[in-house]
Amino acid sequence: MTRVAAIDCGTNSIRLLVAEADRHTGVIKDLDRRMKIVRLGQDVDRTGRLAPEALERTFAACREYAEVIRELGVGGPPAEGRGSVRFVATSASRDAENRDEFVRGVLDILGVEPEVITGDEEAEFSFIGATRELAGRDYFAKPYLVVDIGGGSTEFVVGGDHVDAARSVDVGCVRMTERHLVRGGQVSDPPTPDQIAAIRADIETALDLVAETVPLDQARTLVGLAGSVTTVAAIALGLKEYDSSVIHHSRIGIDQVREITDRLLSSTHAERAAIPVLHPGRVDVIGAGAFVLLTIMERVGFAEVVVSEHDILDGIAWSVA
Repeated sequence: MTRVAAIDCGTNSIRLLVAEADRHTGVIKDLDRRMKIVRLGQDVDRTGRLAPEALERTFAACREYAEVIRELGVGGPPAEGRGSVRFVATSASRDAENRDEFVRGVLDILGVEPEVITGDEEAEFSFIGATRELAGRDYFAKPYLVVDIGGGSTEFVVGGDHVDAARSVDVGCVRMTERHLVRGGQVSDPPTPDQIAAIRADIETALDLVAETVPLDQARTLVGLAGSVTTVAAIALGLKEYDSSVIHHSRIGIDQVREITDRLLSSTHAERAAIPVLHPGRVDVIGAGAFVLLTIMERVGFAEVVVSEHDILDGIAWSVA
């Protein structure tokens, strides 16, 4: 068994997985898995820069994660029989002019340099993490369409035993919220029909780009990843508190997704905040995230989405192991 630590730093959240991975059996055992909402991508779409307060929130989370990694005995470069750490950064840090400041801060705290990966690399990690354990389960028909709805971007990957085609587009819950729902520094609660139409137009345009290189219509199983999808699933399942064991591999129908999306887009901040399974850091962006999922399902014609709690974070861990 190889002990590894994987960190995924996205536009909205930063997550840590410390695990023991058996390369021979394909089993990965979680030792610690946690997430913090840091909103690193705050205003990046508008300013092109990482905000100082967003960087400090992210660095504070990194200091916490560094302590967990030390306590669990992970460290050193990748090598046979040794633990190792890999830090992957995605959409927000790809887009930012001052990403060197982010890189230096992470290196000082964790001793590893964050890898600002491409959208294609992000898609590859997401696919591996989401589908590795689906092999041999006939009721999850291949090829899969893995959709990772993040804060700044969404990755689309089609494949069976390996990736056949992938594309990343700049459509995510934070980016759509900041681009279309913020007026005078405040999120519209609830959004107007014109604002909702503008989000849909952006998503449809992005899907046109994806369809140029990714055979969406060939996929037989839709696998949805990340916080927007898992939150919609938790609401659909009627959970009073978040339970990843119940959410993982749940199957949520399009009618449920549509009903929840309509509810989220027609509610106020206070009404969304009262939903017990909704993380406070997602209250202002979950409507846009759910809308991305719904539009994909409608466009491609999927009757349900298989929800996976295993995603890019697990893919990063496997890349080290």
